[in-house]
Amino acid sequence: MKTKRILFAALAAALFSSCGSITYYQVYKTASSNELAATSSNLVYEDDNCKVSYNLWSEGGNIGFQFYNKTDHNIYLNLEESFFVLNGISHNYYRSRVFTNSTSSGAASTRSVSATRSVTGVNYLDLVQTDRISAVNTVGLMASSGFSVSYNEEKVVCIPSKTSKVISEYSINKSLLRDCDLFKYPSKKRIRTKNYTKEQSPLVFSNRIAYSLGRTDSLVRFENEFYVKEVVNYPASEVFEYRYEEYCGQKSEAKEKYFKNASADKFYNRYIKGQGIWKH
Repeated sequence: MKTKRILFAALAAALFSSCGSITYYQVYKTASSNELAATSSNLVYEDDNCKVSYNLWSEGGNIGFQFYNKTDHNIYLNLEESFFVLNGISHNYYRSRVFTNSTSSGAASTRSVSATRSVTGVNYLDLVQTDRISAVNTVGLMASSGFSVSYNEEKVVCIPSKTSKVISEYSINKSLLRDCDLFKYPSKKRIRTKNYTKEQSPLVFSNRIAYSLGRTDSLVRFENEFYVKEVVNYPASEVFEYRYEEYCGQKSEAKEKYFKNASADKFYNRYIKGQGIWKH
């Protein structure tokens, strides 16, 4: 009986913990040090030769970029000379990796062999009876073939005239930022915004990009720098809204779930409330 009470208590605690788990979102708003232009869906840097577009909105933040060649010549993006920099630590875009693509196909078949024989004997009524018994042996056969192609990572990426290529490698930050001015698990009434200047910001990050116009050793270099200027913790109920999707004047039959304030200069991290003691 005592063992049953212990098991019941453990089960009740587990159920309580599961029911009490709530999802929260930490949302980061950024600013750019060199004042990138904002469009409806991107942050854009532009010079005479190229246009570089960012949309940070994703879990952990997407610092990847789309590089558009404005010229009538090939542009060569030098990844060996390009870096993602986070709080003063640089990370290479070229990492000397080998990638492999594999393809395989297969076919399966079965083959059965059966044998029968007659057996004569006396049944339970003392009458002579002849029966036939059989046995079946089934064998499965599998044939497969495939090939793999390996290729080295490119140090230099060619971007033809009037085309784009997407470079995506790193997330900005996947760790929760904690501050005494922010409640870790806030109710709607306890949502606070923590503001930072660039000098105070916990996250300052940038892309340092190098390219050449045509095949030359003369590189054009620039840096797109950002910093987190606001951090807010939200319960999930304050992050999402439900609305009908509309396309060409037609609405969806049911409402869809959307982030309320998604934008190219923001990103987020999702976390779950546990049984910790921490308020902040």
